[in-house]
Amino acid sequence: RSAAPRPPARASRRLLRRMMRPDDANIAGNVHGGTVLKMIEEAGAIISTRHCNSQAGERCVAVLARVERTDFLSPMCIGEVANVSAEITYTSKHSVEVQVTVLSENILTGAKKVTNKATLWYVPLSLKNVNKVVEVPAMQYARKEQEDEGRKRYEEQKLDRLETKQRNGDVIVPMVGPAEPHTVGYSQSSLIHLVGPSDCTLLGFVHGGVTMKLMDEVAGIVAARHCKTNIVTASVDAINFHEKIKKGSVITISGRMTFTSNKSMEIEVFVDADPFVDEPQERYRAVSAFFTYVSLSKEGKPLPVPQLLVESEEEKRRFEEGKGRYLQTKAKRQAQLQQAAQP
Repeated sequence: RSAAPRPPARASRRLLRRMMRPDDANIAGNVHGGTVLKMIEEAGAIISTRHCNSQAGERCVAVLARVERTDFLSPMCIGEVANVSAEITYTSKHSVEVQVTVLSENILTGAKKVTNKATLWYVPLSLKNVNKVVEVPAMQYARKEQEDEGRKRYEEQKLDRLETKQRNGDVIVPMVGPAEPHTVGYSQSSLIHLVGPSDCTLLGFVHGGVTMKLMDEVAGIVAARHCKTNIVTASVDAINFHEKIKKGSVITISGRMTFTSNKSMEIEVFVDADPFVDEPQERYRAVSAFFTYVSLSKEGKPLPVPQLLVESEEEKRRFEEGKGRYLQTKAKRQAQLQQAAQP
Protein backbone atom coordinates (compact mmCIF):
# COMPACT_ATOMS: atom_id res chain seq x y z
CA ARG A 1 0.00 0.00 0.00
CA SER A 2 1.57 3.28 -1.10
CA ALA A 3 1.66 6.35 1.13
CA ALA A 4 -0.62 9.25 0.35
CA PRO A 5 1.12 11.97 -1.71
CA ARG A 6 2.38 14.90 0.29
CA PRO A 7 1.14 18.39 -0.52
CA PRO A 8 3.71 20.27 -2.62
CA ALA A 9 5.39 23.36 -1.18
CA ARG A 10 3.68 26.68 -1.93
CA ALA A 11 0.65 24.96 -3.44
CA SER A 12 -1.62 26.05 -0.59
CA ARG A 13 -2.72 29.66 -0.96
CA ARG A 14 -5.58 31.68 0.45
CA LEU A 15 -6.81 35.12 -0.59
CA LEU A 16 -9.28 37.20 1.42
CA ARG A 17 -10.74 40.47 0.15
CA ARG A 18 -12.75 43.02 2.09
CA MET A 19 -13.56 46.69 1.66
CA MET A 20 -12.58 48.85 4.62
CA ARG A 21 -15.59 50.52 6.24
CA PRO A 22 -15.91 53.50 8.61
CA ASP A 23 -16.19 51.16 11.62
CA ASP A 24 -12.71 49.83 10.74
CA ALA A 25 -11.15 53.28 11.21
CA ASN A 26 -9.19 54.89 13.99
CA ILE A 27 -9.83 58.50 14.99
CA ALA A 28 -7.60 59.76 12.15
CA GLY A 29 -9.56 57.91 9.49
CA ASN A 30 -6.98 55.22 8.76
CA VAL A 31 -7.72 51.53 9.21
CA HIS A 32 -7.19 50.36 12.80
CA GLY A 33 -3.99 48.31 13.19
CA GLY A 34 -5.94 45.70 15.16
CA THR A 35 -8.35 45.25 12.23
CA VAL A 36 -5.43 44.44 9.93
CA LEU A 37 -3.99 41.97 12.45
CA LYS A 38 -7.38 40.27 12.74
CA MET A 39 -7.63 39.83 8.94
CA ILE A 40 -4.10 38.43 8.82
CA GLU A 41 -4.95 35.86 11.48
CA GLU A 42 -8.21 34.84 9.78
CA ALA A 43 -6.40 34.09 6.52
CA GLY A 44 -3.71 32.13 8.37
CA ALA A 45 -6.24 30.11 10.36
CA ILE A 46 -8.20 29.12 7.23
CA ILE A 47 -5.21 27.98 5.21
CA SER A 48 -3.63 26.12 8.16
CA THR A 49 -6.84 24.30 9.08
CA ARG A 50 -7.37 23.29 5.44
CA HIS A 51 -3.85 21.93 5.18
CA CYS A 52 -4.06 20.01 8.45
CA ASN A 53 -7.28 18.33 7.27
CA SER A 54 -6.02 17.65 3.73
CA GLN A 55 -5.43 13.94 4.41
CA ALA A 56 -7.46 11.18 6.03
CA GLY A 57 -7.18 11.23 9.79
CA GLU A 58 -8.40 13.00 12.89
CA ARG A 59 -10.22 16.27 12.16
CA CYS A 60 -8.69 19.36 13.72
CA VAL A 61 -8.66 23.15 13.89
CA ALA A 62 -5.44 25.15 13.61
CA VAL A 63 -4.95 27.68 16.43
CA LEU A 64 -2.50 30.56 16.51
CA ALA A 65 0.66 30.01 18.57
CA ARG A 66 2.87 32.92 17.52
CA VAL A 67 3.11 35.92 15.23
CA GLU A 68 6.60 37.00 14.22
CA ARG A 69 7.46 40.70 14.05
CA THR A 70 5.24 42.52 11.57
CA ASP A 71 5.73 46.07 10.28
CA PHE A 72 2.93 48.36 9.17
CA LEU A 73 4.62 49.55 5.98
CA SER A 74 1.89 51.87 4.78
CA PRO A 75 -1.47 53.07 6.15
CA MET A 76 -4.70 51.69 4.71
CA CYS A 77 -7.62 54.06 4.18
CA ILE A 78 -11.36 53.70 4.46
CA GLY A 79 -12.90 52.78 1.09
CA GLU A 80 -9.86 50.80 -0.02
CA VAL A 81 -9.99 47.03 -0.52
CA ALA A 82 -7.71 44.87 1.63
CA ASN A 83 -6.25 41.90 -0.25
CA VAL A 84 -4.88 39.40 2.26
CA SER A 85 -2.81 36.62 0.71
CA ALA A 86 -1.69 33.65 2.85
CA GLU A 87 0.75 30.90 1.93
CA ILE A 88 2.11 27.88 3.82
CA THR A 89 5.91 27.93 3.72
CA TYR A 90 6.98 25.27 6.25
CA THR A 91 5.55 22.45 8.31
CA SER A 92 7.03 20.64 11.30
CA LYS A 93 5.48 17.57 12.89
CA HIS A 94 3.06 19.65 14.95
CA SER A 95 3.09 23.18 13.53
CA VAL A 96 2.50 25.16 10.36
CA GLU A 97 4.29 28.32 9.24
CA VAL A 98 2.16 30.74 7.22
CA GLN A 99 3.39 33.87 5.49
CA VAL A 100 0.81 36.59 4.88
CA THR A 101 0.97 39.69 2.68
CA VAL A 102 -1.59 42.50 2.83
CA LEU A 103 -2.16 44.78 -0.18
CA SER A 104 -4.40 47.83 -0.13
CA GLU A 105 -6.20 48.56 -3.38
CA ASN A 106 -7.76 51.86 -4.42
CA ILE A 107 -10.66 50.63 -6.55
CA LEU A 108 -11.09 54.09 -8.15
CA THR A 109 -7.53 54.33 -9.49
CA GLY A 110 -6.45 50.67 -9.38
CA ALA A 111 -3.34 51.60 -7.37
CA LYS A 112 -2.03 48.91 -5.03
CA LYS A 113 0.54 48.99 -2.25
CA VAL A 114 1.89 46.55 0.31
CA THR A 115 0.77 47.50 3.82
CA ASN A 116 1.86 44.46 5.86
CA LYS A 117 3.90 41.28 5.76
CA ALA A 118 3.66 38.77 8.59
CA THR A 119 4.74 35.27 9.54
CA LEU A 120 2.46 33.20 11.77
CA TRP A 121 2.75 29.79 13.42
CA TYR A 122 -0.26 27.53 13.97
CA VAL A 123 -0.78 24.32 15.93
CA PRO A 124 -3.59 21.85 15.02
CA LEU A 125 -5.84 20.75 17.90
CA SER A 126 -8.16 17.75 17.69
CA LEU A 127 -11.90 18.41 17.47
CA LYS A 128 -12.50 15.44 19.78
CA ASN A 129 -9.88 16.36 22.37
CA VAL A 130 -8.87 20.03 22.51
CA ASN A 131 -5.77 19.20 24.55
CA LYS A 132 -4.42 16.90 21.84
CA VAL A 133 -2.09 18.26 19.17
CA VAL A 134 -2.43 16.23 15.98
CA GLU A 135 0.28 15.62 13.39
CA VAL A 136 0.60 18.00 10.45
CA PRO A 137 0.70 16.58 6.90
CA ALA A 138 4.24 17.02 5.60
CA MET A 139 5.12 19.19 2.63
CA GLN A 140 7.29 18.52 -0.38
CA TYR A 141 9.73 21.33 -1.10
CA ALA A 142 10.89 22.48 -4.50
CA ARG A 143 14.42 22.80 -3.12
CA LYS A 144 16.03 21.31 -0.03
CA GLU A 145 17.20 24.81 0.94
CA GLN A 146 13.57 25.81 1.48
CA GLU A 147 13.11 23.06 4.04
CA ASP A 148 16.42 23.84 5.74
CA GLU A 149 15.59 27.56 5.98
CA GLY A 150 12.13 26.75 7.33
CA ARG A 151 13.54 24.40 9.95
CA LYS A 152 15.95 27.14 11.07
CA ARG A 153 13.06 29.61 11.48
CA TYR A 154 11.12 26.96 13.40
CA GLU A 155 13.94 26.38 15.89
CA GLU A 156 14.50 30.12 16.36
CA GLN A 157 10.84 30.85 17.15
CA LYS A 158 10.63 27.83 19.44
CA LEU A 159 13.58 29.13 21.48
CA ASP A 160 12.21 32.66 21.61
CA ARG A 161 8.79 31.46 22.78
CA LEU A 162 10.46 29.55 25.62
CA GLU A 163 12.50 32.59 26.69
CA THR A 164 9.42 34.83 26.59
CA LYS A 165 7.38 32.43 28.68
CA GLN A 166 10.09 32.43 31.35
CA ARG A 167 9.71 36.23 31.68
CA ASN A 168 5.97 36.07 32.13
CA GLY A 169 5.89 36.45 35.91
CA ASP A 170 5.80 40.22 35.49
CA VAL A 171 2.55 42.09 36.16
CA ILE A 172 1.22 45.59 35.54
CA VAL A 173 0.06 47.04 38.85
CA PRO A 174 -2.77 49.61 38.68
CA MET A 175 -1.79 53.12 39.75
CA VAL A 176 -3.18 54.52 42.99
CA GLY A 177 -3.64 58.28 42.87
CA PRO A 178 -2.53 60.79 40.20
CA ALA A 179 0.67 60.37 38.21
CA GLU A 180 2.95 62.86 36.49
CA PRO A 181 2.54 63.25 32.70
CA HIS A 182 4.91 61.18 30.55
CA THR A 183 5.59 58.68 33.32
CA VAL A 184 4.83 54.96 32.97
CA GLY A 185 2.00 55.14 35.47
CA TYR A 186 0.34 58.12 33.75
CA SER A 187 -0.31 56.32 30.45
CA GLN A 188 -0.68 52.66 31.47
CA SER A 189 -4.11 51.21 30.68
CA SER A 190 -6.20 48.07 31.06
CA LEU A 191 -9.26 46.64 29.35
CA ILE A 192 -11.48 43.88 30.74
CA HIS A 193 -13.39 41.68 28.28
CA LEU A 194 -15.79 38.77 28.76
CA VAL A 195 -15.11 36.12 26.12
CA GLY A 196 -18.32 35.32 24.25
CA PRO A 197 -19.23 32.81 21.50
CA SER A 198 -18.54 35.32 18.70
CA ASP A 199 -14.93 35.63 19.92
CA CYS A 200 -14.22 31.90 19.64
CA THR A 201 -13.25 29.14 17.23
CA LEU A 202 -15.10 25.84 16.74
CA LEU A 203 -13.17 24.52 19.74
CA GLY A 204 -14.55 27.18 22.09
CA PHE A 205 -11.28 29.09 22.43
CA VAL A 206 -10.63 32.73 21.56
CA HIS A 207 -9.58 33.55 18.00
CA GLY A 208 -6.03 34.85 17.92
CA GLY A 209 -7.16 37.76 15.77
CA VAL A 210 -9.72 38.86 18.38
CA THR A 211 -7.03 38.89 21.06
CA MET A 212 -4.59 40.85 18.88
CA LYS A 213 -7.22 43.48 18.06
CA LEU A 214 -7.91 44.04 21.77
CA MET A 215 -4.17 44.23 22.48
CA ASP A 216 -3.72 46.84 19.77
CA GLU A 217 -6.58 48.90 21.22
CA VAL A 218 -4.97 48.97 24.67
CA ALA A 219 -1.53 49.76 23.25
CA GLY A 220 -3.08 52.59 21.23
CA ILE A 221 -4.67 54.07 24.36
CA VAL A 222 -1.30 54.00 26.15
CA ALA A 223 0.40 55.73 23.19
CA ALA A 224 -2.35 58.36 22.86
CA ARG A 225 -2.24 59.16 26.58
CA HIS A 226 1.52 59.63 26.41
CA CYS A 227 1.53 61.87 23.30
CA LYS A 228 -1.91 63.52 23.30
CA THR A 229 -1.75 63.35 19.47
CA ASN A 230 -2.88 61.08 16.67
CA ILE A 231 -0.97 57.79 16.88
CA VAL A 232 -0.68 54.78 14.54
CA THR A 233 0.71 51.27 14.90
CA ALA A 234 4.19 51.10 13.33
CA SER A 235 5.09 47.48 14.13
CA VAL A 236 4.40 44.59 16.44
CA ASP A 237 7.18 42.49 17.90
CA ALA A 238 6.65 38.75 18.20
CA ILE A 239 3.25 37.94 19.76
CA ASN A 240 3.40 34.72 21.78
CA PHE A 241 0.23 32.80 22.65
CA HIS A 242 1.22 30.83 25.74
CA GLU A 243 -2.12 29.35 26.79
CA LYS A 244 -5.59 28.92 25.27
CA ILE A 245 -8.41 31.17 26.49
CA LYS A 246 -11.80 29.47 26.91
CA LYS A 247 -15.22 30.85 26.14
CA GLY A 248 -16.68 32.42 29.28
CA SER A 249 -13.31 33.53 30.61
CA VAL A 250 -12.69 37.09 31.68
CA ILE A 251 -9.53 38.50 30.14
CA THR A 252 -7.59 41.56 31.28
CA ILE A 253 -5.48 43.25 28.62
CA SER A 254 -2.89 45.55 30.23
CA GLY A 255 -0.39 47.85 28.56
CA ARG A 256 2.46 50.09 29.72
CA MET A 257 5.11 52.23 28.06
CA THR A 258 8.58 50.71 28.19
CA PHE A 259 10.72 52.84 25.85
CA THR A 260 10.62 55.99 23.71
CA SER A 261 12.96 57.14 20.99
CA ASN A 262 12.69 60.53 19.26
CA LYS A 263 9.86 59.34 17.02
CA SER A 264 8.55 56.04 18.38
CA MET A 265 7.10 54.42 21.50
CA GLU A 266 7.34 50.79 22.63
CA ILE A 267 4.40 49.46 24.65
CA GLU A 268 4.40 46.11 26.45
CA VAL A 269 1.02 44.35 26.45
CA PHE A 270 -0.08 41.35 28.54
CA VAL A 271 -3.27 39.31 28.35
CA ASP A 272 -4.23 37.55 31.58
CA ALA A 273 -7.18 35.15 31.76
CA ASP A 274 -9.49 34.27 34.63
CA PRO A 275 -11.15 30.91 33.75
CA PHE A 276 -14.68 29.73 34.53
CA VAL A 277 -15.73 30.37 38.12
CA ASP A 278 -16.21 26.63 38.70
CA GLU A 279 -12.74 25.69 37.42
CA PRO A 280 -9.80 25.17 39.77
CA GLN A 281 -7.30 26.88 37.45
CA GLU A 282 -5.91 30.19 38.72
CA ARG A 283 -5.43 33.35 36.68
CA TYR A 284 -2.72 32.84 34.06
CA ARG A 285 -0.72 34.73 31.44
CA ALA A 286 -2.17 33.89 28.02
CA VAL A 287 -0.45 36.27 25.57
CA SER A 288 2.39 38.81 25.58
CA ALA A 289 3.87 41.19 23.02
CA PHE A 290 5.51 44.55 22.33
CA PHE A 291 3.79 47.13 20.10
CA THR A 292 5.53 50.13 18.53
CA TYR A 293 3.62 53.32 17.76
CA VAL A 294 4.48 56.62 16.11
CA SER A 295 2.94 60.06 16.64
CA LEU A 296 1.53 61.92 13.61
CA SER A 297 0.32 65.44 12.90
CA LYS A 298 -3.09 66.15 11.36
CA GLU A 299 -1.33 66.10 7.99
CA GLY A 300 0.11 62.66 8.70
CA LYS A 301 3.67 63.85 9.27
CA PRO A 302 5.82 62.28 12.04
CA LEU A 303 5.96 64.24 15.28
CA PRO A 304 8.57 64.10 18.07
CA VAL A 305 7.60 61.77 20.93
CA PRO A 306 7.81 63.10 24.51
CA GLN A 307 10.60 61.39 26.42
CA LEU A 308 9.40 58.70 28.82
CA LEU A 309 10.17 59.62 32.43
CA VAL A 310 11.35 56.48 34.21
CA GLU A 311 11.28 56.47 38.00
CA SER A 312 11.92 53.04 39.52
CA GLU A 313 14.82 50.68 38.90
CA GLU A 314 12.43 48.27 37.17
CA GLU A 315 11.28 50.99 34.78
CA LYS A 316 14.91 51.89 34.03
CA ARG A 317 15.70 48.23 33.33
CA ARG A 318 12.72 47.87 30.97
CA PHE A 319 13.71 51.12 29.24
CA GLU A 320 17.23 49.83 28.56
CA GLU A 321 15.86 46.50 27.28
CA GLY A 322 13.50 48.39 24.98
CA LYS A 323 16.38 50.55 23.76
CA GLY A 324 18.28 47.38 22.93
CA ARG A 325 15.37 46.04 20.86
CA TYR A 326 15.03 49.42 19.12
CA LEU A 327 18.73 49.58 18.18
CA GLN A 328 18.73 45.97 17.04
CA THR A 329 15.74 46.55 14.76
CA LYS A 330 17.28 49.76 13.43
CA ALA A 331 20.53 47.94 12.60
CA LYS A 332 18.66 45.15 10.81
CA ARG A 333 16.69 47.67 8.76
CA GLN A 334 19.84 49.55 7.74
CA ALA A 335 21.52 46.27 6.74
CA GLN A 336 18.51 45.34 4.59
CA LEU A 337 18.56 48.75 2.88
CA GLN A 338 22.26 48.45 2.16
CA GLN A 339 21.76 44.94 0.77
CA ALA A 340 18.90 46.11 -1.44
CA ALA A 341 21.01 48.99 -2.76
CA GLN A 342 23.83 46.69 -3.90
CA PRO A 343 23.85 45.93 -7.65
